[in-house]
Amino acid sequence: MNNDTHPSGAPWRNFYGRFKGKTLRPSQEVYLDEDLAALSPGPVSWEENPDRTAIDLTDVFGAVPLWLEIGFGGGEHMVHQAAASPGTGLVGCEPFINGVAMLLGKVRKAEVDNLRIYPGDVRNLFDVVPESTFDKAFLLYPDPWPKKRHHRRRFVTQEYLVPLHRALKPGAEFRVATDIPDYVRQTLLEVPKAGFEWLAQGPSDWREPWDDWISTRYEQKALREGRVPHYLTFRRL
Repeated sequence: MNNDTHPSGAPWRNFYGRFKGKTLRPSQEVYLDEDLAALSPGPVSWEENPDRTAIDLTDVFGAVPLWLEIGFGGGEHMVHQAAASPGTGLVGCEPFINGVAMLLGKVRKAEVDNLRIYPGDVRNLFDVVPESTFDKAFLLYPDPWPKKRHHRRRFVTQEYLVPLHRALKPGAEFRVATDIPDYVRQTLLEVPKAGFEWLAQGPSDWREPWDDWISTRYEQKALREGRVPHYLTFRRL
């Protein structure tokens, strides 16, 4: 076997986050068993799609604006956006299965049907969606990897941003929310390098949330601990 490939044939990609946390509740196991497959965006993983055949999300949602949430945490923002914007199709990628189970429970309660869930690395999705697929993308309170030697693991590196740029339509909006000052620094340095422009014109543009924002549990934790949220908006050039 080539040392640069996974047994499935996929190129080897380091993944540093967690796939599972504490034991799932019985109800969450039910959500995963009964609901996840029906909410799949299509054959994304290497095991499902070893030939990396492109998937067309218009076959799933129809001809509507498509939005992407990268790492949706507990899913409250994604469900909020799906309910507030029924004329869109949302795809969320989250490898942490506990978060996926939490989102599935929220989907049941909200009874929204315009979202799909990929429980894995967003880079796999980037491999199989056509160029210029998404009209908007969200990166909300991503793992900060605070130690300097771990900064290369952050999403705001060219390894992630270049394929994100490809997957977004020209003019698409890319939103980043974080409470970590050094993550803000790296975001403002790296995102423009990948072909985006920062849209801020004054302090309120990064100090105040977006009009359709819902505060997530991660943001509430940051506020309790005295950290200041930043809201950064970029446009894909």
